[in-house]
Amino acid sequence: MSFLVFAVVLVLVPGPDFAVVTRNTLASGRVRGTWSAIGVASSNAVQGAAAAAGLGVVIVRMEPLFLAIKWAGIAYLLFLGVQAFRSAVRGGEYEEPDRPGRPEPHQTLRGWRQGFLSNITNPKVLVFYLAVLPQFLGARAPVWALLLFALSHAVLSLVYLLLLVRGLARARRLLARRRVRRSLDGVTGTALVGFSAKLATEHAQT
Repeated sequence: MSFLVFAVVLVLVPGPDFAVVTRNTLASGRVRGTWSAIGVASSNAVQGAAAAAGLGVVIVRMEPLFLAIKWAGIAYLLFLGVQAFRSAVRGGEYEEPDRPGRPEPHQTLRGWRQGFLSNITNPKVLVFYLAVLPQFLGARAPVWALLLFALSHAVLSLVYLLLLVRGLARARRLLARRRVRRSLDGVTGTALVGFSAKLATEHAQT
């Protein structure tokens, strides 16, 4: 229970995942936002499984690989931020609201891909699993226990992001004005570039 409380607090802290899911939901609707959330959660599951299996330690200790992942994440967040700024300059490139029926494949794939990549290239998630899980379970905890705790964090993240998508989708019609769209694109772009710069600064300090 103490780990779940800690995980909930961590999930509620806004980060790159929050910005990516918010941007996709407001720009393209509930379907793409939902798949962005699924992409984030699936990345959490992958990194949690890697940490539980011992692969996370290998990645963190191999400095060239760790830095390559980190700088790929920095570049990707910067790319998404620039896209948001371009949309703000052009007046908000928002798509039509989701229509009932089968979602278009490009919406689901692009949403999942952006959510997954924004999280999988953030090595802080992997470091979190490696540093925090042993504090609750001990250094000699079995793999199944580590995996269970890691997956519980992924599930909590998915639930929170899906609730976020639902709320944003309902408010999307109210946010459809051109001036509001441009402001939101500017804010999300600033957030994404800020997270990118933060990751780069942390690397420089270490």
